[in-house]
Amino acid sequence: MESNHKEHTGCDHDHGGFLGKNTELIFSLLCGALLLTGFLLNKFSSWDNTLYIYIPAYFFGGYFAAKEAFEKIRQGGFEIDFLMLVAAVGAAILGKWAEGTLLLFLFSLGHALEHYAMNKARNSIKALGSLSPGTALVKKNGTSEEVPVENLEIGDTILVKPNSKIAADGIIISGQSSINQAPITGESIPVDKHAAEDPEKWTEFASVPKENKAFTGTINGSSSLEIRVLKLSKDSTLSRLVALVSQAEAKQSPTQQFTKKFEKIFVPAVIALVILLCFAFVVVDEPFPVSFYRAMTVLVAASPCALAISTPSAVLSGVARAAQAGVLIKGGKALENLGSLSAIAFDKTGTLTRGEPRLTNVIPLNGISREEFLSCILAVERLSEHPLARAIVRDVSEMPEIPVNGTDEATDIEALQGKGVRATYAGETVYIGNPALFEEDLGHILSDGIRDQISGFQEEGHTSMLAKKGDTFIGILTLMDTPRASAKTTLKALRDIGIRKMVMLTGDHQKVADAIARQTGLTDAYGDLLPEDKVNAIRKLREQETQIAMVGDGVNDAPAMANSTVGIAMGAAGSDVALETADIALMDDKLEKLPFVIGLSRKSRNIIRQNLFISLGIVLFLIPSAIIGFTGIGPTVAIHEGSTLIVVFNALRLLAYKR
Repeated sequence: MESNHKEHTGCDHDHGGFLGKNTELIFSLLCGALLLTGFLLNKFSSWDNTLYIYIPAYFFGGYFAAKEAFEKIRQGGFEIDFLMLVAAVGAAILGKWAEGTLLLFLFSLGHALEHYAMNKARNSIKALGSLSPGTALVKKNGTSEEVPVENLEIGDTILVKPNSKIAADGIIISGQSSINQAPITGESIPVDKHAAEDPEKWTEFASVPKENKAFTGTINGSSSLEIRVLKLSKDSTLSRLVALVSQAEAKQSPTQQFTKKFEKIFVPAVIALVILLCFAFVVVDEPFPVSFYRAMTVLVAASPCALAISTPSAVLSGVARAAQAGVLIKGGKALENLGSLSAIAFDKTGTLTRGEPRLTNVIPLNGISREEFLSCILAVERLSEHPLARAIVRDVSEMPEIPVNGTDEATDIEALQGKGVRATYAGETVYIGNPALFEEDLGHILSDGIRDQISGFQEEGHTSMLAKKGDTFIGILTLMDTPRASAKTTLKALRDIGIRKMVMLTGDHQKVADAIARQTGLTDAYGDLLPEDKVNAIRKLREQETQIAMVGDGVNDAPAMANSTVGIAMGAAGSDVALETADIALMDDKLEKLPFVIGLSRKSRNIIRQNLFISLGIVLFLIPSAIIGFTGIGPTVAIHEGSTLIVVFNALRLLAYKR
């Protein structure tokens, strides 16, 4: 899938034709062959009709340049290729057919090689689109039928054989397997997936749990799967990813905007200079053909083709390299801005933390054994649907103290207005809840020892719960949304590459924010923030740091992302909102890719600067050289086209970038 929003560089044009995609290269080589034939005949024979050789050489060498130039003129624009054509025609008028043919040969050969190199970068993006299989096995009425993926409908059940590509975004309804998700998320290790327990309740692809979700273009492992289609082929995550990466080429970076403005002033100035040089014979004692030849040489020397291609080639290569690693960068502006960051603001939940509470402390009280305490807690919380209860059940069930055959059953559970629960267990009433439940609702006075322990945990950002069975407090539980395993090392890596300020913006209590900051190494943490408070915090940070990124989930943090220099969405695979709102999307949920993508951006900025230096330096050398007659048309066009190839191949180095 290729975007129609293709960046026009001024030197780039359609190079296909009736001889296939290599038509331009074939035409260029034919021009070169005729040029060599004419030279040899002129050198070693007395045949005077070499014009019959050079005229077809002009056709083959100038065909694509003329085609593009006239198309641009018809649209009311002005094409750099047109300057080359004028110079070649000027050489012919002077009778210098060999030099004109050399100009067109080198120019067309340079373009053909440039297109080959640029297509290498574009093909890295197109390769993503080819990951999607063309057909799918649809299961209907007990039989399977192979159909084109375009004909799949939402609700269809597809059969995915072992070691084959998955044909649609959907939910796994049967089977379990390890799936290679590298095409979408860049993950190098296959991810274990299994069928959803209640697949009927999931109708929106974005909300499907990760362990039950399957992406188009990912590769199934060694077991068969059945998947219910939740997205049409044209709307799949892969299709959107390819389209957005392709369109990124059209979004101009600050450097591209600079070069466009420069060209608008530079090209008319060159034309004015060339016209003046045509009349140099009036001032200087020389014949008109000499002045005209010099003017044509300057015209070739001043063509800013290398300048026009220098930034788009680097942007395209950088975006393609990021896509290979599972990172979507939406254009040159985002790519360049990312490399200039000095500060990053993070959302907490799901970004720096796991996004789900974990059981952090289990403290039995009053001589109760740990096993007895946990058995009671597990029996009661199993009956609750509260998120904290589910987290407790999940973590307690994994503990070795819990018998394999489970515990006694609890009954008569009752939720107590957001403060906790009451139930009956082993013939006694059990309360589990926050301190306010016992002090305010039940009128108990907590001992100094219990109060001090709970206060200590709360200072560290833990959610604390007390449990009472009958007349006895049997223990304390604490839960916390714990930092990602990679958070601390990622923040250290960011600090090592020069990110001075790393702050957290969260709606959670300030004590929770401070606790996460201590554990991860953040420079600052701001808690108790509403969405509009996050926007104000970003604005204040921009006044201090000028270039700041906001990292979040792309949904709740969209306003803050919009006010930052660069918005970065975590875990954007499958999330349409995240893909739309962010400038940069980490397709998987891996925070540790941030240093890689910032390093890639900085490398891209360096290559863009190198390319600008090369392209402008060559032009500044060639124009005076042409004016004083130091270089003729042949050497000038050779150096000119050589500089264009240098900047393109320099940009292609980004495709091999590794941190």
